[in-house]
Amino acid sequence: MITRILIRIKVVQMLYSYLLTKEGRTIKDAKKELEKSLDKAYELYISMLVLMIDLTDYHDLKLDMAKHKYLPTEHDINPNTRFADNGFIAKLRENEELNAYLKDNPVTWRDDIIFMKLMHEKIINSSVYKEYMEAETSDYASDCNFWKDVLKKVVFVDEDLQEILETKSVYWNDDLNVMGTFVIKTIKQFASDPDSATIQDKYKDEEDREFGERLFECAVRENEENNNIIDRFVQKEQWDTERIALMDRIVLGVALSEVKNFDGIPTKVSMNEFIEIAKYYSTAKSGQFINGILNSAINYLRDSGRISKE
Repeated sequence: MITRILIRIKVVQMLYSYLLTKEGRTIKDAKKELEKSLDKAYELYISMLVLMIDLTDYHDLKLDMAKHKYLPTEHDINPNTRFADNGFIAKLRENEELNAYLKDNPVTWRDDIIFMKLMHEKIINSSVYKEYMEAETSDYASDCNFWKDVLKKVVFVDEDLQEILETKSVYWNDDLNVMGTFVIKTIKQFASDPDSATIQDKYKDEEDREFGERLFECAVRENEENNNIIDRFVQKEQWDTERIALMDRIVLGVALSEVKNFDGIPTKVSMNEFIEIAKYYSTAKSGQFINGILNSAINYLRDSGRISKE
């Protein structure tokens, strides 16, 4: 579930940090930080699942408080409980894998009272909520679709969420887009197979678990060699080596290490992944630059017998 694209991003980030603050840091320290960063990414995924449960409980509490007002209205006494009774949330709440994770790694939003109040208000004031609550009929599929739409249109785009995520973890600044897609994927799985659907595993398999650490080690070990290869083709294309963005150089270096050391990954896959990373993390022209240099470097490695894969 922590995909290789996310692992590549984390390796690029960690190599950037390591090379800038290398003095006093060991590779072992950097690898531990990389592992922690990936752990926190998975925690963010879990946190977004828990947020849906906690918001539902908050709504249920508000309904109960309204019933016990000094002068409750008819609506207070007999409210529409469709939100509180959402079938998808009931299934998620019972999920064994989620509860097992939470037993060892408690995650809750209940202490973030102001954020919960604001987010709850934004949801109940949204058109998604209004359409869901006013629909003539309701079923499990519409319960799933409701939360999928709420996350996409209200929660994930909310500035207050971005702020609170920054306060909770320095690792979460760039993770929400990726983890959010997996939360939506999880809802879709629950919608299609409610009785056997479960949350995503942290890694697809042991190979993916080891991928990041191995890629980072290779990139550190081969940093000088990779820079020499990069400079060879930068000069050939008449770029000024002194003016290459540091992030572009790091993205290229990690990409070269992947190409050289992971025979099972086609060069085209590596190129496409790192071009996208460069577009997002560096300059507007980085994608085109990375594509040109990396393509030349891969042909050079192939011609010199360093790699044989396509």
